[in-house]
This record gives sequence, structure tokens and C-alpha cells, in this order.
Amino acid sequence: MKMATEVFFPGGKRVYAQIGGMIVATDQSKENGGEGTAPEPFQLFLASIATCAGIYALEFCKLREIEMSGMLLTMTCDFDQKKHVCERVSIDLKLPTGFPEKYKKAIVRSMDLCSVKNQVVHPPEFVITAS
Repeated sequence: MKMATEVFFPGGKRVYAQIGGMIVATDQSKENGGEGTAPEPFQLFLASIATCAGIYALEFCKLREIEMSGMLLTMTCDFDQKKHVCERVSIDLKLPTGFPEKYKKAIVRSMDLCSVKNQVVHPPEFVITAS
């Protein structure tokens, strides 16, 4: 199975991706010459890791009928300015009041199954061409 994404350039430093009939907008910050109208591509990449871990946490709770009110996931990236790379990603899930202690390690293991994170851990081969 192949998954396709079409990217187009609406002007300025905006770059949009069309995926399954939906548009994902990116822009550069004003500091980087853009208008700051949307997340930068790297921010979107980081958000995809966080939201993927979040969906695994959500499904974990839904399957066990655990109340999620007050649950909050926070992700931080330790960024090396010289190398321009994120060297460490930390994900913390604030559990809701009354979350069963017996499930604490299990929900962390569940979030660790995130397919976006696993794609980073096991990177694909990149083939870049121009036609």
C-alpha cells in the first residue's frame, strides 16, 4: 500500500499538504521570514508524535472505561541549536484524579507503541527526486 501526500505552495513561505481530502497548513515564523499563520513543518512533526501518543492514551482509557477528565499530555524537545536537531523527546501524561494505580505502567507502555515514534526509531529509506 502506498500513501500519497500532495504539497502545494500558496505564496510566501506557506507550504500546504493535501492528505485524504484535508489540507494541512504550514508557514514559517515571522522570525524565519514567514507570516506565522500556521505551525512550521518541524513543529507539526513534533505535534504528530505528541498527538499519536495521546491517541494511544485515549484508547487505553476508553477500553477500560477510565474517566479522562483532567488528563493532559505534555511533550518537550531538548533542541541542539548548533546541530539543528532534537536530541531528546520527553512525554509526560498527567493522569486524572482517581486513575487506577494498577494501570499506570500499562498506559505508559501503550503510549510507547505510538506508530509515529516507532517510525522515527525505525526510519524509512528516503528517495528524493525531481522530475
